[in-house]
Parts: sequence; C-alpha cells; structure tokens
Amino acid sequence: MFAIPNAVMNQYDAVLRTREVPTSQRSDYKKWLRFFYDFCAKYPVPDSRPERVRLFSEKLRAKKQTEAQCEMAAHAVSLYFEIQKQVINMQESAEMAVRQQSTPLLAASSQRALYQLKSQYSIAGYQEKSDSQEWDDVLAKLAGEIKVRHYSRNTLKTYALWSRQFQRFLKNKPPLELSPVDVKAYLTFLAVKCRVAASTQNQAFNALLFLYRHALQKDFGRHTDIPRAKKSLYIPMVLSRTEIDTILKQLYYPHNLVVKVLFGCGLRLFECLNIRIGDFNFEAGMLLAHGKGKKDRTVPIPESILPELKAQIEVVGRLHDKDLAAGYDGVFMEEDIEKKYPNAPKEFINQWFFPLKTLTKMEETGQMRRYHLHESDLQRALYRAVRRAKIPKRVTAHTFRHSFATHLLQANYDIRVIQKLLGHSSLKTTMIYTHCVPVRTVKEPRSPLDLAA
Repeated sequence: MFAIPNAVMNQYDAVLRTREVPTSQRSDYKKWLRFFYDFCAKYPVPDSRPERVRLFSEKLRAKKQTEAQCEMAAHAVSLYFEIQKQVINMQESAEMAVRQQSTPLLAASSQRALYQLKSQYSIAGYQEKSDSQEWDDVLAKLAGEIKVRHYSRNTLKTYALWSRQFQRFLKNKPPLELSPVDVKAYLTFLAVKCRVAASTQNQAFNALLFLYRHALQKDFGRHTDIPRAKKSLYIPMVLSRTEIDTILKQLYYPHNLVVKVLFGCGLRLFECLNIRIGDFNFEAGMLLAHGKGKKDRTVPIPESILPELKAQIEVVGRLHDKDLAAGYDGVFMEEDIEKKYPNAPKEFINQWFFPLKTLTKMEETGQMRRYHLHESDLQRALYRAVRRAKIPKRVTAHTFRHSFATHLLQANYDIRVIQKLLGHSSLKTTMIYTHCVPVRTVKEPRSPLDLAA
C-alpha cells in the first residue's frame, strides 16, 4: 500500500482534532486516506476532486463496502482536501505580501521561497525504483528511446506514467512474458471498469504501443476488437473580451503579462513560458514561437502590450546582470546545448523571457542556475484569479488560446490564416472553433456573378 508522508499525516491528525472526529474513528479515517492514496496511484484519476471521490466510492462499493463505510471514506478524503486548500491559501497570502512590499523586479526574485522547482525528468516515473528491477530497466530503455527521438519532456512523463500503471496492473509480470493479450486486458479495463475518456484511452494506447515496439521490441497486435471509450464532440470553452479583462484585473505581475501573451498571440502555455529574449523581432512586429514537434512559427506581437514586453526585457536583463555580478553561472540551458557551446560568453546567453528567480545548487558542478517560470505556478495563480473574478467557467491557460482563435473567427478572419497562427498541421483541427461562434448564413443562394465586385 502507498505510504503517506509523515508531514501530511501530521497535518491530517490536526484536521481530525479540529473537526472533532471521535478518537475511536481516527484510525479508520487514516485507513481510508491510505486506501485513497493507493487508489490514485493505481488508477488514472481526473483532476476534478469531486470526480476522484466519486470514482473512489464506486471502487469501494465494488469491493462490497457498506454505504456507511463509503460515506466515512468520502468524508475522510474531503478532510484531506482541506489540508491542500490550507496550503494554497498560505501560498496566496505569501504572494500578496510579496506584491505589497516589493517592486516587480524583487517580486520575481522572491518567488523562489514560494515554489520549489523539480526536474520534470525526476518526476516522470522512470527514475524512481520499483519492486521489479526488470521493469526499471525497461523504463530506462523507454526513456532513452524517447530522448533519442527528441520528444518533449511531457511525452516522456506521460509514457513513463502509463507504463508504470501498466506494470502495477500486471502485478510486476516479467516484461519478457508480456504479450498482446496483456495490452487488450488493460485497455479493456480502462474503458469498461474505469470508464475513462476516449482521449485518455488513446493516450494509454499510444504509450503502450511505444513501449512494446521500442523498449520491449515485441509484437503489439492489432487490437481492433478492444472496447473503445465513446468519443464525444468537444467544443472548446471560450471567454468574452469582458471576461478576459476581468481576469486580468485579478492577476499580478508577472502572471498578468503571461496571460496577455497567451491571448494576444494564441500560444500554448509551454510555448509562452519557453520564450527567449531573442525570439522577439520588434522591428517586424513578430514573435517566434517554438511549437509542438519542434515546429516553429511566427505570430504578430500585440501592439497594446509593447511597453510591457520591453519593460519585462529590462527586468530580465537586470536579473541576469545581478547573477553575473554575484558569480552565478548565467542561465539554465535546455538539454545538451551547454555541452555544445561550453565556451559561450555568459553575458550573451539568450535568457528566458519569464524567469522564476529560483537558485538551485547543482551538486555535480557546484554552480548555481536560474530556472524559468514553471507551468504550475501560472496555473495556480490563474485558478485563484478566476475564483476572485467570479466567472462560472472552467478556465485554464489553454482557454486563452481557444479564445484567441474564436475572436479572430468572429472578426471574419480566414480560417486558414487562423490555422497558420495556431500552428495546426490539419485544417480539421482548426475547424472545431466554428462551433464556438454563431454562423451567419444567407437564406437565398445567389450566383457569384451577381455579387458586387
């Protein structure tokens, strides 16, 4: 069973005392919490907390637990969520104190106390050891194959996590004994028992396909008879201009500028946070965006935020100069670029446009580096801003990209122009936004020869 960290358990004890849970029931509450941890580790669970509790309760009923036990388990999990809420509130209070006492420059540098950056590779699931050395070796080979192909870190994280869940489903069955029957059993389990979304099942399918072909080098099978989750028509959530302006009023530096770039340029979140100073071409009014699959594109820079963008470049420059004056080794460089350019002058390294002033000791080199703003930091700030703005919609960072496309469509921009700005390979992907705006059609068809020139 999954072990709960001592710090979390101590906080949970405090919540049980505050809520005056009877002493005789506290051991049961802790038991249900351990079961919930184990459930979330074994099965694919959504981000929505109510949905996680619902699936957990269904699992308990399938295990022949009584309704009273299911209700106690749900209450135990809800008290655990209170701990997470308290942590978020403490972070929000600390951020507000920083904003009230600091300039934008100091606010950017002081965030290192609010967020401890973790390597995406270390949380990808393949470096952590399991009970099976054979599976650990397979996951290491999987990671190597992904890195050789220069896939993104998110792809590595996703494929590794699905592989670990597949390993747990098979109860550490030796990798050499795997067959296409095991894949069919797992995908059927996801569709029938877990009732996952069609996109989730497809993601698991692609992860296992890569695992079999490149890490295990085994036959994957065709699997045409596997029950598939029903795919529904997805209509993106979009915001009006009034709603976007309301959210921006509830955001602070630098998160408000991030959202303006997301909406103004139609970028994905990782594209926005990976912007470098050299990607701006202010003379041409264009921004170079590094998209999915190593595909670059250019998008217009919004004229209304030009002063803010140039001010941010000055902030980044001052942070960089302070690092150099303090003896820090420039800025963090992705992958093996630093090995390729070992003698590059630190003063001319292209800095991140949205830096998070987090200085982390690199034990192997003894140097210090500054990492850029992390996705989860922006997502937390956006979640709180939407709540303060009282907007009854599920708003994520990607919602502003959807709104970018929809607003251009409403302004009668050609769909192929929007496709190019979004970086879509297929026009079919862009056409989904036609469902977000009202279609104005002419009732009686006319010959184009009769239309005004």
